Amino acid sequence: MTQPAQPGAPARILIVEDTPELSEMLAHILTQAGYSAATAGDGIEALERLEKESFDLLLLDVWLPRMNGLELLAAMRNRWILTKVIVMTGDNTPGTLLQAVREQAYQYVVKPIQNKALLELVADVLAASPMVPAIEVVSALPHWVELLVPCQMEAADRIQSFLDKLESDLPPEVRRSVGAAFRELLLNAIEWGGKFDPSRKVRIAYLRLKKMLLYRIADPGLGFRLEELPHAAVSHPEDPTAHIVAREEKGLRPGGFGILMAQSLVDELLYNEARNEVVLVKYLS
Repeated sequence: MTQPAQPGAPARILIVEDTPELSEMLAHILTQAGYSAATAGDGIEALERLEKESFDLLLLDVWLPRMNGLELLAAMRNRWILTKVIVMTGDNTPGTLLQAVREQAYQYVVKPIQNKALLELVADVLAASPMVPAIEVVSALPHWVELLVPCQMEAADRIQSFLDKLESDLPPEVRRSVGAAFRELLLNAIEWGGKFDPSRKVRIAYLRLKKMLLYRIADPGLGFRLEELPHAAVSHPEDPTAHIVAREEKGLRPGGFGILMAQSLVDELLYNEARNEVVLVKYLS
């Protein structure tokens, strides 16, 4: 298992890409931004380098000669090579995306990506904690995705990015509204049910039907009652800012737009009796 670069040294990034022109361009962009960039033309070459050298991040294409990107991810996992991976590919089919999640890719972006967006993503991934709890894949069917997500903010950002890509065929306004509602409810589950404890998991199910999109979020907590939550916006319908003060006093994360707004963004929002499971539904015309 390789170790990360020494503190203070430029982050080392390995670009695994079989198109020389693109590989050289990415290396130039990263070098200009202050990173140390190396390249590999296929999965076998990349694996050989990873077993001998230390890298902080991989930029990985999927369809490579000899050993493709998904096979490389599996080989890295089997060898306990824990380098973070951003998958970069023109293949945004659900099967490829979900296999990348299963093989513990940290992020997944669809080519082409703008230089600024790439550098922002690289900086965010490098800044994330080095020991990232795994996102477990329970089901990876395109119409039924089920995941166990660690109760941490970083994991919430990652999984929303993956799920957004499953909805790439939907109108932008639908993706935005569902994404905003899902994020708020997921963060509530991570904060309230999971107490930001990465060893605890939120269970997420994404079901895609012909005329309906459904998310089910089950947190590991015992549930709650709204009247016991002075820091929730829904508890202060007469004062939209009161929950912000309550959250600051409790040292909680800055509040989002809350359950009431999430409910307004989707067609149905249903809680179980204990309120540690929620289902959101968006009907598709």
